[in-house]
Amino acid sequence: MLDSQLWTYALSAFIGIGLAAASGFRVFLPMFAVSLASFMGWISLPENFHWLAGLPALIATGIAMVVEILAYYIPFVDHILDTINIPLAVVAGSLLFASQFATMDAFPLWALALIAGGGTAATISTGFAGTRAASTGTTGGLGNPIVATTETAGAGIMSVMALALPILAAAIAIILVVLVWILGKKMWNSFRKKTDSPANGFSE
Repeated sequence: MLDSQLWTYALSAFIGIGLAAASGFRVFLPMFAVSLASFMGWISLPENFHWLAGLPALIATGIAMVVEILAYYIPFVDHILDTINIPLAVVAGSLLFASQFATMDAFPLWALALIAGGGTAATISTGFAGTRAASTGTTGGLGNPIVATTETAGAGIMSVMALALPILAAAIAIILVVLVWILGKKMWNSFRKKTDSPANGFSE
């Protein structure tokens, strides 16, 4: 009985982390995927998340998904979206993570959701915001549509995998978080070296 409950929690965590990672790519696409899957009866959600399975939520998340995807192809608007999408990704990642648990108490559930779900979404969203900034700096924005398409594809693939292959989705999510952390650390160290170089007058 205990092993069964632990496996249920583990599977819920795998699905939640996969969906949170998808939220790091696009905020509303994974929410629409969960709403659609629950509306069609393909998955079940806890009672306090039944609103996500309703037709109003399905329509709202669908419209928001389309608007978000298209907006990332508009120059300058994509950078504005990056500034608000990171906190939104935290909210979406936490929400989708929490939606996978039916029996856990509220306080530990939302604490775990914020750390695991929100943290995963925020890390991936921040990483791609940096990628877009680098693309703008090196290509004058011409490469940004490629970044946007990659993000949308990543959100779609991770959403489907989280629901169909949760263990694999969670493994990929963890790998992405580690890669973003390593690359971010390297970029920061490179930036520090440049600003601390004698040419910039910061070293004697």
